[in-house]
Amino acid sequence: IFATMVLATIRTRVASNIVGMRMAMRSAHRLILSGAPASGKGTQCELIIEKYATPHLSTGDMLRAAVKEGSDLGKEAKNYMDNGKLVPDSLVINLVKERLAQSDCQEQGWLLDGFPRTGAQAEALKEANINPDHVLHLDVPDEALVERVTGRRTDPETGKIYHMTFSPPPADIVDRLVHRSDDTEEKVKVRLQAFHQNLAALREAYSNVMTVFDGNRDKNAIFADIVDTLEKK
Repeated sequence: IFATMVLATIRTRVASNIVGMRMAMRSAHRLILSGAPASGKGTQCELIIEKYATPHLSTGDMLRAAVKEGSDLGKEAKNYMDNGKLVPDSLVINLVKERLAQSDCQEQGWLLDGFPRTGAQAEALKEANINPDHVLHLDVPDEALVERVTGRRTDPETGKIYHMTFSPPPADIVDRLVHRSDDTEEKVKVRLQAFHQNLAALREAYSNVMTVFDGNRDKNAIFADIVDTLEKK
């Protein structure tokens, strides 16, 4: 009887482990989140990470980390940055490949935040066999984006970002807030023009896996639609 009970316990644990592995595999999403500046990518990244524990990949963060660590790729990137040059796509792709090879991305999937930005970058990812399950694109009208950007203010003491209309700061810190020099209507329109020029190529590259979301809504409504997309069987 005792042997039978032990065997039954082992079978239950094995079955439980298999179910857990299958659930983990289902939740190991490989994602790209795209959208114009101020489209809400950061907010949706936070919500996705909170729900799915998906490793967050920001190429800017990866570049800064590589430079700080002094890796070979970091030293190469630093050379470009110190000379005021753009870091070439090939180097960024190698950084992404290096990061995706780490165990957390292998086990939990990954979330590429705002990259690729161009058709050439998308093709380079494909050539490196980096293929997303979903590309989640946040679509927001330009006039709304301009309003979001021009109203942003940063608290230099805490780093927290406020919006004078949508997320106003406490009255006692208003005077110390900083308005970034590139958060002007003129400059954001230039950035949006560049974004739109590249968007068609991204849509073509990921036409079979891209879902477009109305990003001019409450963040929770947008996220509910994203969850529905990710959990469709």
